[in-house]
Amino acid sequence: MSLHHSLIFITISLVLLLSAGCKDTVTGQDIDNRVMPDSNVSFSVDIYPILNVKCATAGCHNDESRAGGYALTSWTNVRHPDLIDPGQPDNSRLVWSIEARAGIPPMPPIGYNTPLTLNQIRGVRTWIAEGAENN
Repeated sequence: MSLHHSLIFITISLVLLLSAGCKDTVTGQDIDNRVMPDSNVSFSVDIYPILNVKCATAGCHNDESRAGGYALTSWTNVRHPDLIDPGQPDNSRLVWSIEARAGIPPMPPIGYNTPLTLNQIRGVRTWIAEGAENN
């Protein structure tokens, strides 16, 4: 094998080896094990990952499916006035759905994805109570 071919082989091998150790996806188990802060809840750090794993999936609230007319794929979409009343979690349909309140279909639907944990629901409520900011 020539030196040129050896260098190409080594380079490709290193790239494959290094990229195999990268983990850029978040799983439901990762999300369920995260502890939400008691205050200063961040949309990008705390809320978006939950919505992305639990809600914005194929056939549900992603940009293509938009179940119920809602995509939960960005802060702008989540802040839809029918879903969120900033500062008022008890007046927010998103909270009613994730808490499975009487008369509101539970989200995620039973059997489709695991429900949000109490910790996650508390985080969503806190984020809304703090104004549902794009942070």
